[in-house]
Amino acid sequence: MEKLTIIKIGGKVINEVEALDAFLKKFSQLEGKKILVHGGGNIASEWQRKLGVEPKMIEGRRITDQATIEVVTMIYAGLNKQIVAKLQSLDLQALGMSGADLNLIRAYKRMNIVIDYGYVGDIEKVNDDILNSLINLQITPVICALTHDNNGQLLNTNADTIASALAASLSERFDVDLVYCFEQPGVLSDFVNKTVIPLIVKKDYEGLKTKGIINDGMIPKIDNAFDAIDAGVKHVKVCHFDKIDTIDSEHYSGTVLCQKG
Repeated sequence: MEKLTIIKIGGKVINEVEALDAFLKKFSQLEGKKILVHGGGNIASEWQRKLGVEPKMIEGRRITDQATIEVVTMIYAGLNKQIVAKLQSLDLQALGMSGADLNLIRAYKRMNIVIDYGYVGDIEKVNDDILNSLINLQITPVICALTHDNNGQLLNTNADTIASALAASLSERFDVDLVYCFEQPGVLSDFVNKTVIPLIVKKDYEGLKTKGIINDGMIPKIDNAFDAIDAGVKHVKVCHFDKIDTIDSEHYSGTVLCQKG
């Protein structure tokens, strides 16, 4: 099967113009078919605070009430078009999309009897036919963290989850390489000294969580990684945004997640 690289960019990189520009330049130079998924939660949180609303997070998930869905829609959609414009300047034919565009990602409002997450969406279906058509037209989809419920409601959906769902859905058509990148060099066992865990196999993951080595916002990311692996993606990589040009080389120094070692 032909290779497809799906890269999710997030963390503080999104906030820093120079870092984001450096990443996009390397992304544009990656050979082959590719998709970019981005978050924007840090910027959304900044704007919520400017508007006098303190963001609410539970286990790395944002509580999304009516005011929050309005803010994240504004931020994610605007950032999406800024990224697309920069990619066009780098001679990459990119198309900015949310999950509502072309019925790309349909979701349903999360139901939880303990926590009301508000307008948070859990993914129901990915329109991989549309994605496949765009990719084969040499168009690079750039997808933000919004989905829809097919009844006119936008839903805030974790960008790591979107990347995982895209990888799982497209793994029957392509040899998918799923990469999560941000400002850290990988999944860390020692945050102070930036010590990277080079390999995480599924049987060891629970132990790393129990010991507190993997915690907080990293847990949803790794959960999503293993969801993609369970669905047929061979491995997932977590690395620094400046190292995406090494993901297929012997110089790769981030973390690899896989089913078995």
